[in-house]
Amino acid sequence: MSYPRPVRSCFKQQQRWLMSRFFLTCRRCFSVVTVPQPSLFATLLCNTTRIRELNQIYAHILITRFLESNPASFNWNNIIRSYTRLEAPRNAIRVYVSMLQAGVLPDRYTLPIVLKAVSQTFATELGKQVHSAGIKLGLQSNEYCETGFINLYCKAGDFDSARKVFDENPDPKLGSWNAIIGGFSQAGLAVDAVGVFIDMKRHGFRPDGITMVSLTSACGSIGDLYLALQLHKCVFQAKASDKTDILMSNSLIDMYGKCGRMDLAYRVFATMEDRNVSSWTSMIVGYGMHGHVKEALGCFQCMRESGVKPNYVTFIGVLSACVHGGTVKEGRFYFDMMKNVYGIRPQLQHYGCMVDLLGRAGLLDDARRMVEEMPVKPNSVIWGCLMGACEKHGNVHMAEWVAEHLQALEPWNEGVYVVLSNIYANKGLWKEVERIRSFMKGERLTKVPAYSITTKSD
Repeated sequence: MSYPRPVRSCFKQQQRWLMSRFFLTCRRCFSVVTVPQPSLFATLLCNTTRIRELNQIYAHILITRFLESNPASFNWNNIIRSYTRLEAPRNAIRVYVSMLQAGVLPDRYTLPIVLKAVSQTFATELGKQVHSAGIKLGLQSNEYCETGFINLYCKAGDFDSARKVFDENPDPKLGSWNAIIGGFSQAGLAVDAVGVFIDMKRHGFRPDGITMVSLTSACGSIGDLYLALQLHKCVFQAKASDKTDILMSNSLIDMYGKCGRMDLAYRVFATMEDRNVSSWTSMIVGYGMHGHVKEALGCFQCMRESGVKPNYVTFIGVLSACVHGGTVKEGRFYFDMMKNVYGIRPQLQHYGCMVDLLGRAGLLDDARRMVEEMPVKPNSVIWGCLMGACEKHGNVHMAEWVAEHLQALEPWNEGVYVVLSNIYANKGLWKEVERIRSFMKGERLTKVPAYSITTKSD
């Protein structure tokens, strides 16, 4: 039910007044604060949007001994949920520990919230203790608890435990199927995700929007067009809310793009009633990935004209397209636009694209200047791009400079010496070639098969 704007404004004013009176009472005298009604605490916890306010509310709860007179797990759950919602997982876990110390047993609503907080902190050992508590309380087969256990183990990379939790339930619900499929998909285990989906269909389950988003993402990493077409049919059959509908469409665009069928990706894009930044970005990245530079930049222009604000991923796609097309002027223009027009701070990926773009064009001095002026430390990918440019254009002096930095960054990597030796050989500097080879023999460095220090975008 939606209220007219004046009524909603009145509610907000009343809420602010309640909050101000509440905190004023806290500041007056902690020793004589009266205990508010549980409904007031629940309302305050639900509506607070700042961690500082939440800390004040929790402090007041402790001072008034509210939880001693109202020990129901519902009240503890509200506090834990609020800390988790505001991305303060360690505080949420502390409240959970205090709950156990107070002798209050967690219920089927407590464990999923705690498991989410544990996953945010990657505290796997603590998660196993929560899992043990769930088994003792007989909650291991609860749909929400089981989903939390599976998500925890998948994020920790312990897929054997995740699958064991799933297999031990003789009657898993749709949420559990989605959790195991999503976990495999996000970890890059696309074949396993598809296998679980097939098993899920055999058990008579109908996939929903969450299922299909995970599966189309997995299919994109495989690049199997036949499977992509089959999954697209399943998307039409899946139940979708407004939120998952746009996610499914975006994942279809990404899937077809990775399969090399931008014509099919565009069909999905053209039929979308609502498009967000991810929709446009998926199209731009797909076009750029396959060398359709004009289409990628044209799509970006249409995105701006539609009033959709690009994000940092969008500009990675735009700059990557410029690299594929060798359009230095446009690359510099969009790099400056990202910083000056949209206020997006360049990250390593953006600098990597620019260094690669300038290096390929033979503008090695400009590429070196960009590396030296970067506010973050260049990684091996950026140095590798520059080394590849030195090899392409035969710049010995800069190659030696890059090799020094690569050697300091990855002293175990012999690829830099191989590339440097090739550059010397192409210039006829055979004494330097012999020196490099003697050094590699003395250090017992051997070339790893199928591995190159030169990292290229195409």
